[in-house]
Amino acid sequence: MATSHTAPRRRSSGLRMAIGLGALAEVVVYVLVVSWIGLGWTILATLATTVLGWALLARQGTKALGELRMRAEEHRAPGRALGDAGLVALGGLLMVLPGFLGDLLGLLCLLPVTRALPRALIARGLLRRLPDALRGPVYVRSTRTETVTGPDQPFRAGPATRGEHPVIEGEVAAERTDP
Repeated sequence: MATSHTAPRRRSSGLRMAIGLGALAEVVVYVLVVSWIGLGWTILATLATTVLGWALLARQGTKALGELRMRAEEHRAPGRALGDAGLVALGGLLMVLPGFLGDLLGLLCLLPVTRALPRALIARGLLRRLPDALRGPVYVRSTRTETVTGPDQPFRAGPATRGEHPVIEGEVAAERTDP
């Protein structure tokens, strides 16, 4: 019984350790920058990166939310746009907080060109934590049945109510083939 409660504790203590080491690294880098260019210039650089973070957050956040809104209006799944919005929010938070290492990580999340790297790292970490049954492709067996006809005016509820569409009944097969 004790082993079932230790795994969440290890994860949370690992997260606390990572946050603590990150904060320590930020302080060390800040002190190094102060010794290199002086306190006044370091404070000015910190303020400049905060302003840059707000500007990038406003620009990229508007784009990400616009993409999400467009997908919602078209009744499409949010897909990568939702992940991008989350990365933009994280990047903006990291850029606004004082510290040069956080600014670098924030830029990776905010800029569309470099956003693929944190997206891949996060996806890899999440996949590692998923049980084997939830990983990989899902195979679906389907059976076509009779065609369903709808009213003359299409509803906005979904594709099965828009005119004549075949109804597909099926079940998810839990079988998985490993490469």
